Amino acid sequence: MPLRFAPCLARFSAVLVVTALAVTDAWAQDLEPRAFVNTPVGLNFLLAGYGYAAGGVATDPSLPLQNAHLQVHSALLAYARSLDVWGKSGKVDVVVPYAWLSGSADFEGQPREREVSGFADPRLRFSVNLYGAPALSLPEFASYKQDLIIGASLQVSAPLGQYDPDKLVNIGTNRWSFKPELGLSKALGPLTLELTTGVTFYTDNHDFLGDKTRAQAPIYSVQGHVSYSVGSGIWVAVDGTYYTGGRTTIDGVEGNDLQKNSRLGVTVALPVNRYTSIKLYGSTGVSTRTGSNFNAGGIVLQYRWGGGL
Repeated sequence: MPLRFAPCLARFSAVLVVTALAVTDAWAQDLEPRAFVNTPVGLNFLLAGYGYAAGGVATDPSLPLQNAHLQVHSALLAYARSLDVWGKSGKVDVVVPYAWLSGSADFEGQPREREVSGFADPRLRFSVNLYGAPALSLPEFASYKQDLIIGASLQVSAPLGQYDPDKLVNIGTNRWSFKPELGLSKALGPLTLELTTGVTFYTDNHDFLGDKTRAQAPIYSVQGHVSYSVGSGIWVAVDGTYYTGGRTTIDGVEGNDLQKNSRLGVTVALPVNRYTSIKLYGSTGVSTRTGSNFNAGGIVLQYRWGGGL
C-alpha cells in the first residue's frame, strides 16, 4: 500500500483509543483525538487493548466516595467499519470491555474495600461526517486532502455489565447512557485542530444500593485536540477536555455533586506494518470539583482489512 494512504488510515484508528477505560462511566472524560476523519469505505478494524487507571477512579464519578484509592485494569475487544452514508463517510463501532477493580474508599465516613471483576457495559457508536469528507473508495481516496470536516455521532451504552445492587462500586452501571456529539476538524498542513462538544443522558438506576432509585442530570462536555503528523503514519496529539453537570438525586433527594472537571492527555500513533498499528495514550486530572481524579494510560493494537487493501 502506498505510504500516502498511511497517515489517514492511522488517524481513523484513533477512534477507539480511549475505550480501554470504558469501565469509567464518565464519557465526558474521554480524550479522543481524530474522531472525525475521512477513511476509505469498506475498511474493517479489529482492536485489542489494555488500560490502567489509578486514583479516585470509579465506574461513576458522582458516587459519594471520599479518599478513594482504586486501581482498574481493563481489557477491550472492539470492531469498527467505515461506511458510505448517502454519499458521506461514516463508521460504526462496537466495544466490549472487561475490567478488574480493587482498592479502598470511605463511604458515609466508614472505610470500605472492594475487589471485583467482570464485563463492563458494551458500547455501540454510529458517526457520519456531514461536511468535508465524502465517501470514497480506496483508489479515489488517493487524491483526497482534508480541509474542514464537520461530523456528528451517537454513542449508546447498554446496562449489560457486572452489577451488584448491594454494592456502591461495580463494573457495570445498571442504566442506559446516550451521548450525541458534534465535532469540527481543521487540517493546517501537518497540524490538525479539533473541537468536539457533546452531552450524555442517563436513564434511572432503580436498583441503587438495594431498592433506591438514582437519577442523574446530563453531563455537558467539550474537548479539544492539537495533533501533528510526523510522517509515515506517525502522529502525536495533545488532548484536553472540560465537562460539567451530572448532579444526582436518590429517591428524589438532590445531591451536592455538580461536576466541573477537566483533564489533559497525550496520544501517540505508531504504524507497525501495512495492516497493523499501535496507539499509546495517557491522561491526568487537572481540576476536579466533584468526581474522579485519576491518572490513566494504555495501549491499543489495531488490525485492518478490506476495502481493496
